Amino acid sequence: MPTAVATLLLCLGVATAQQATAPSHWQTTFRPEQHAGQFELGVLTQGGIGVTDNRGGFRFFMTGVHAGKLLTGNVGHGPLRGNFEYAAELFPFWQSYTPVTKRQNCVEIVGPITGSVQASCSVPFSIGGTYTGVSITPILLRWNFAGSERWAPWLQGGGGVIWTNHKFPPFGGPPVSTGGVSLSPLGNNGPASDTSVWNFTPQFGIGAHYFTRANRSIDLGANAVHISSASLGDKNPGVNASVQFTFGYTWWK
Repeated sequence: MPTAVATLLLCLGVATAQQATAPSHWQTTFRPEQHAGQFELGVLTQGGIGVTDNRGGFRFFMTGVHAGKLLTGNVGHGPLRGNFEYAAELFPFWQSYTPVTKRQNCVEIVGPITGSVQASCSVPFSIGGTYTGVSITPILLRWNFAGSERWAPWLQGGGGVIWTNHKFPPFGGPPVSTGGVSLSPLGNNGPASDTSVWNFTPQFGIGAHYFTRANRSIDLGANAVHISSASLGDKNPGVNASVQFTFGYTWWK
């Protein structure tokens, strides 16, 4: 992540320097006219990893589309000069690959006469594996820097929702041992209990458009994404932070 951030910031610096020396007609060569109402439509692939808590073994991969509309033309001065864009993204193919662990459901039984405590446990079952779903980010606010003839860095923030075919993420870890008997943590009543098939995705990202020809760009980006059910289930283990890297191609109209 630090390397990706440094690379994108370097692109911003190069773009700003090039803007100062670029000829007045450069915007008609590669970059589209920067005016309110302009549209962009792109296809993109995104993948990443979990980076906090016990989510380091989580992996993500998705493919989808990006659609945006410029709400302003270029405004401001200096390196911050740019335009404001409202966009949305849809990933009809979304997957997370999580470590597989074994769990048991156990209950404590107190003897009616002796008062001794015994454990009654179910057959071990697996949690984790591959989760498939759909992700949509209907609110994505982006600032596109004016940049140069070729480069247009951007910053963005937004929020969306993910639906998965099983409750995500898998709750807890391997069984814990109490008195020689394998016991599940309190509240785990099944392979995917206490979580939700619906999760929310507040996010923040940086990236850049690289224009290869008139009104066509290759897009690179890095997003920090938080995944949380907002307690729609009894528990909200979530994925506190993941880093998602994006590669895409955009048509500007």
